Amino acid sequence: MIVIRHRLTPTQVLALGFAGIIVIGALLLTLPVATRSGESAGFLTALFTATSAVSVTGLVVVDTGTYWSTFGQIVIMLLIQVGGLGIMTMSTLFALILGRKITFKERLVMQEAFNLTSVGGIVRFAKYILIVSFLFESIGAAILSIRFLPQMGFKKAVYYGLFHSISAFNNAGFDLMGNFNSLTGYVSDWVVNLVIMGLIVFGGLGFYVLLDVYEQKHFARYTLHSKVVITMTLFLIVAGALLIFLFEYNNPKTLKPLSFSTKILASLFQSVTPRTAGFNTLSLPDMTTASKFLTIILMFIGASPAGTGGGIKTTTFGIILYTVLSVVKGEEQVVLFKRTIPRSTVYRAIAIAFISIFIVLSVTMVLSRTETSDFLTELYETTSAFGTVGLSLGLTPKLTAIGKIVIILTMYSGRVGPLTLALALAQRQKEKKSIMKYADEKVMVG
Repeated sequence: MIVIRHRLTPTQVLALGFAGIIVIGALLLTLPVATRSGESAGFLTALFTATSAVSVTGLVVVDTGTYWSTFGQIVIMLLIQVGGLGIMTMSTLFALILGRKITFKERLVMQEAFNLTSVGGIVRFAKYILIVSFLFESIGAAILSIRFLPQMGFKKAVYYGLFHSISAFNNAGFDLMGNFNSLTGYVSDWVVNLVIMGLIVFGGLGFYVLLDVYEQKHFARYTLHSKVVITMTLFLIVAGALLIFLFEYNNPKTLKPLSFSTKILASLFQSVTPRTAGFNTLSLPDMTTASKFLTIILMFIGASPAGTGGGIKTTTFGIILYTVLSVVKGEEQVVLFKRTIPRSTVYRAIAIAFISIFIVLSVTMVLSRTETSDFLTELYETTSAFGTVGLSLGLTPKLTAIGKIVIILTMYSGRVGPLTLALALAQRQKEKKSIMKYADEKVMVG
């Protein structure tokens, strides 16, 4: 076993690590004590829930608040924490608690997990991730607990505040409100909405960006990565909110009955949550087709690198967008904020987007054969799983056994796949480049 472990690449260690945590979580959720009824949950149900929690997705086949007991909910909450922060971050925490040194092999795996260029300062960065995560989650839990206190009582308010804070910061989308209602009962509650949105955004920005903002203070001093992440995040949130506001304004089942200020709040929330969070304050099945399709796009883009969210990432989308603009303007280089993007980075972004599209379309095609639903619902569910979002139009609880297995694999690939792909492409750059260059020849396109 030791020989096998040493032969594994850092990428394989990460992939197997996530798989191992999922299996352990599934086994714990099959225990009779994990359900309210006291009966053992089926292994497929437990595996689906554990995969959704570790991949911080939020799709569920049974209602979290009414099906699972307190023990089961705590297991889910811990799986969300491990999945959101990453296997190596949690391993670092335990190593620090036990006073054990981090080996060079572990530092290499951490480098791959955080997608950093060197192992220098890697442990310090892991400590920073832990501090920032627990700080944001604690603040969010405290505010939510105070807000829930009048209607729930002290113990339940604290428990609900902690659970939803961890779920929101890690972009998981699991809730305890019951009956698959998510946060629809708080559609007009500014405190709950703003806290949940804040946790989602900060968790999705990425720890590297948060550190850069903390150290540099001014936007002009930020790294190019941070500038792209922040601008693309703001653009997607604002554009998404405006479009949802327009699409749903006269919809009697969503925004129409609400006051003008609540319409704005709900539109903003529904623009933020597809950034891989999975909460909702409006009835998703009752939204217009335009809003559903817009949500699919936002879910596919997702959050940002080195954060708690999924998707192809804001930076990937931003690079592809600017590449298209450069081609339209006849420019030979892709330039962002007076910095040239290397061709290798452009190629990697295009490759990640293309393979992600291929996975989503392939899974949607499979679901179209195994499920009895319309195409948009199947595409919505698939994109939600791949982007580790958790938003659902109601198909997930009705999935067939094959459909559940397919979505399980999709959630896992969404959490590990894009990262693995990026790392594999990055590693190839380190290999010796070919000294041979073939002659150029044009091919007609478009």
